[in-house]
Amino acid sequence: MLIRIFLAAILIFNLLPGWGKDALQTVLVTGGAGYIGTQTCKALKEAGYLPIVYDNLSFGHAEAVEWGILEVGDLSDRKKLYQVIDKYHPIAVVHFAALKSAGESVKDPAKYYLNNVCGSVILLDAMREKGLYKIIFSSSAAIYGRASKFCPIKETDQCQPINPYGTSKWMVEKILQDFNQAYGLQYVALRYFNVAGADLKSRCGERGSAPQNLIPIVLQVASKKREELQIFGSDYPTPDGTAIRDYIHVGDLADAHVKALQYLLKANPSAIINLGTGKGSSVKEVVEIARSVTKQAIPVKKALRRAGDPAFLTADYELAKKLLGWEPKHSDLKTIIESEWNWIQLQDR
Repeated sequence: MLIRIFLAAILIFNLLPGWGKDALQTVLVTGGAGYIGTQTCKALKEAGYLPIVYDNLSFGHAEAVEWGILEVGDLSDRKKLYQVIDKYHPIAVVHFAALKSAGESVKDPAKYYLNNVCGSVILLDAMREKGLYKIIFSSSAAIYGRASKFCPIKETDQCQPINPYGTSKWMVEKILQDFNQAYGLQYVALRYFNVAGADLKSRCGERGSAPQNLIPIVLQVASKKREELQIFGSDYPTPDGTAIRDYIHVGDLADAHVKALQYLLKANPSAIINLGTGKGSSVKEVVEIARSVTKQAIPVKKALRRAGDPAFLTADYELAKKLLGWEPKHSDLKTIIESEWNWIQLQDR
């Protein structure tokens, strides 16, 4: 009898508002079944929040939703957004859901503006209707366009995106500013530089088979999924002639989202913040470290520069340190490549 009473008390305790598992504050994570979204959900859960993943699974993976609750839906579905917000009462939104291929955006800009811009407007308006006024937005260094100087880019530098993908991110930032002024919506827009790597314990990583970025492509060559790596441009005005980029570990990026959420929950003003390391690595440096980590030859082939590719692109992240107390902890190139290589090998077993 005492055992039954004890079990009944536990059940009632967990069902009471504000107690048990229901005491976790929920965060709506659009695109949370994707590469960066999955890592961020893990970081949110470890920080004591319950991620509610809202994803249409066009690029995300249901099996990757291990640190939250999955609700399958599209940003264009306002009714479903209302239902999910009413069901879980999130305290904030982390907005990843977007198309992200710069090359594809040039060929099909309508697709990018409809999905990235219109979808974001529907989300923001649904938030306004439901009294949800805090959002962390996944922006991009692509909004800066061609860098005209060989020093880290500041948030105050001019934005001149050179493709519809970058323009779509810049447009959403402007819309966020308008919603902030008109409706009091608070936001942090995080401008990512080159994100790479996987969870240090190989619990999650990139699941796509057609990567767009350098490091996963290099590792596809190392794992014999590609014959060779094309190096676009070997005559840049850089020490070894190849382009220099700022690489940030996806785990550090996820940590920045948690810190941005905590920043907003303290009623701090809206902000636009770079996320990078301030240090650049050239294409040749990436290849050499990948060869060292994987013990593979990684054949390369020189190709002409791609139109619009800057020689040098790194982030000034002083504002992230000042406002969020954030520092990249795992973003040295060796750790990034090792973590991604371990993940790839695990997936290939």
